[in-house]
Amino acid sequence: VYKPGKVAIILQGRQAGKKVVIIKQVDDGTKERQYPHAIVAGIERYPRKVTKRMGAKRLARRSKVKPFIKVVNYSHLFPTRYSVELDGLKGILSSETFKEPSQREDSKKQLKKLLEERYTGGKNKWFFQPLR
Repeated sequence: VYKPGKVAIILQGRQAGKKVVIIKQVDDGTKERQYPHAIVAGIERYPRKVTKRMGAKRLARRSKVKPFIKVVNYSHLFPTRYSVELDGLKGILSSETFKEPSQREDSKKQLKKLLEERYTGGKNKWFFQPLR
């Protein structure tokens, strides 16, 4: 069910109700985390509504996205039927990303750039809208 590129919703924790893309799944667990889990990248703050009347500066400000990266237990994920192409996401995140805080920040910045590019391009519209 949890394949890379699949969109899921987080059910527990600070990001509950937020959409995420599964980057890597670990079905058997690891030495540190002995439960099935997935490395995910999601949207903490969604872009705001824009209209035709808004200027370019305001439109750019409202199109910002705040991403997060996390390791999540499968029992806290709800899979959806949607999926997102993972062209640049695979290279950004790995299990080593979580060891060093500076690496984590760098990968978040790259992820932010990728997601904002995708949003302004008009791809995966559903992914960039918050749940009701």
